[in-house]
Amino acid sequence: MPKSSAARPFRVAIIGSGPAGVYAADILTKSQEVSGGDVEVSIDIFESHPAPYGLIRYGVAPDHPRIKGIMNALHKVMDRGDIRFFGNVTYGRDLTLADIRSFYDAVIFATGALKDADLNIPGIELDGSYGGADFVSWYDGNPDVPREWPLHAKEIAVIGNGNVALDVARILSKHAQDLLVTEIPDNVYQCLKSSPVTDVHIFGRRGPAQVKFTPLELRELSHSRDVDIVLYDEDFDFDEASDAAMKTNNQVKIMVNTLANWLAEEHDETRVPASRRLHLHFLHTPVEVMGTDGKVSGIRFERNELDGTGNARGTGEFIDYPVQAVYRTVGYFGSALPEVSFDARRGVIPNDAGRVLGADGAQVPGLYATGWIKRGPVGLIGSTKGDALETIGCLLEDRLNLPVAEHPGEHEIVELLESRGVNYTTWEGWNKLDAHEQSLGAAYVPEPGIEVSRERVKVVSREEMVDISTK
Repeated sequence: MPKSSAARPFRVAIIGSGPAGVYAADILTKSQEVSGGDVEVSIDIFESHPAPYGLIRYGVAPDHPRIKGIMNALHKVMDRGDIRFFGNVTYGRDLTLADIRSFYDAVIFATGALKDADLNIPGIELDGSYGGADFVSWYDGNPDVPREWPLHAKEIAVIGNGNVALDVARILSKHAQDLLVTEIPDNVYQCLKSSPVTDVHIFGRRGPAQVKFTPLELRELSHSRDVDIVLYDEDFDFDEASDAAMKTNNQVKIMVNTLANWLAEEHDETRVPASRRLHLHFLHTPVEVMGTDGKVSGIRFERNELDGTGNARGTGEFIDYPVQAVYRTVGYFGSALPEVSFDARRGVIPNDAGRVLGADGAQVPGLYATGWIKRGPVGLIGSTKGDALETIGCLLEDRLNLPVAEHPGEHEIVELLESRGVNYTTWEGWNKLDAHEQSLGAAYVPEPGIEVSRERVKVVSREEMVDISTK
């Protein structure tokens, strides 16, 4: 098999500029083979959006305090100048796999998981039933989703017991003015401001000791002004596995104690009721979204009990809740990529430790995967770094046996994009857009009588982002 030439840099393309892609690039540049001088590497990152950072920009609630820290870390990596960024370039449309392979010795797919996982129950298709990931994309200003969101419901159900469920419920229940300190776009603020919501219900299938929240996310619920947290005594069921988890897992213990304290506070008769309520329900399995005239009018659950192992089983008791909107937050799911094999059951690219496998199960030389498109949408930033380390290790191990790119010159990919009329953005362009968004935040006046200090206001329009970035 042809060998990669030592007379030129080893060229690597990364598809996706979220944490998975940026960490892979960073680890590759810092690997001993590279930093020690044995290998010269040239890395280009391609991103379908004009701006970088993937789900950190378009998939995390804007009121999370840790976003800025993660984004700053990614910015430092990209701002060094040893990794090129090509934004507004869509794999499979602007560049084919054959194009990329002709310019690069290796390709790493880091496209993440952007879609909502399915929830196959009757009525899920009704008007008023939404995917949580779609809602997150809207309030985060993703340019590929509509500017408006139908916030007409007074009572809302959020199905799921993970961090995304908490994000969705928190944004739905918060007063819009309290989100002005974040980077939410103005169209999001205007929609949330007119929301008539009074009650948001979060439903989980198992008990309080089995939730998939993290303590930080859970505690953030209590920071919302004029929003009461409501829990129910009958939902606090603990079996042998629950007791063991609370004794051996400090995170579980913290969350159960937090929930128990909130439950106790509900009995404080001196509290002044809030105008909005966020209800936490456990031991509920959704069985049907009910509708009237094609619109959501309620949701039916089967009541569960724990079976001793921490798992839940149905009791045969059914409960109906009147709601006018349902948000499913039962997980993210990856999307198939052109010319790359795909596991439609798991929503990932089939791979062996990051080495992409073909339909026949054999390794495809030169193709790699990292992040959620590699292992599925589980784990936090630490898992993403571990993924990248494993994938880069495999790539470097394979390096000398990879097919050689036909056109390895660094400027040749630029010439191709320009010849096709692709209006790509660069890292310099992102810095211009970044500065512009910060200037919008400094000058922002939502309406007379309201003063707020904002670090930035996101630009939503793809055309406007490209225009600002390429001036």
